[in-house]
Amino acid sequence: MPVATTAKYSAGKPKKPAAGGSVNPITTVAVKPEKLFQVAYLPPLNRPDLPNPVGYNPNFSSSSESQSKGIDPELIVKRSWDIALAPIKQVPMNLFIMWMSGNAISIFPIMMVVMMFFKPVKAIISAQSTFKQIEGRNSFLQKLVYVLGNIVALGLAVYKCNSMGLLPTQPSDWLSFEKPLERVEYLAGGNM
Repeated sequence: MPVATTAKYSAGKPKKPAAGGSVNPITTVAVKPEKLFQVAYLPPLNRPDLPNPVGYNPNFSSSSESQSKGIDPELIVKRSWDIALAPIKQVPMNLFIMWMSGNAISIFPIMMVVMMFFKPVKAIISAQSTFKQIEGRNSFLQKLVYVLGNIVALGLAVYKCNSMGLLPTQPSDWLSFEKPLERVEYLAGGNM
């Protein structure tokens, strides 16, 4: 384990030799390393003779009140439409992913189908918090578009499940619920 040591630095004026002996011309002073690089800052000075820095505006107010007053209502409506149209904008990408993953039943297409189910369901469940962000004169229409976009995404997931054969849409999928056939005729063979 390292031990803190003091560094010895030369300082001062050489001493005059006493009668009959020689004296080291340099005296040594022990200085702690943390004191060697200590910086003392001066208090700030307000000097009116110095010009303001380039780009400084003394009349600029940076309070949050002045910034909140300048919000454009058109910008709020545009941002609300961006939130409302986000699920519909994801539909082409989902179609491309569906095409790339194929119809075989393997781990990658199953993961894609699960993701395509859970994202819209989660978005519909958390729609109330999303609707808090939607403001403006078209808020009802924007909320409707948001919900319809998520329903379209769920429809794509159901279509992908059907194309993979995961939905029971064929009569052969329901054979376990069918009653066995009853015999209508009995045939008995004769001896000759």
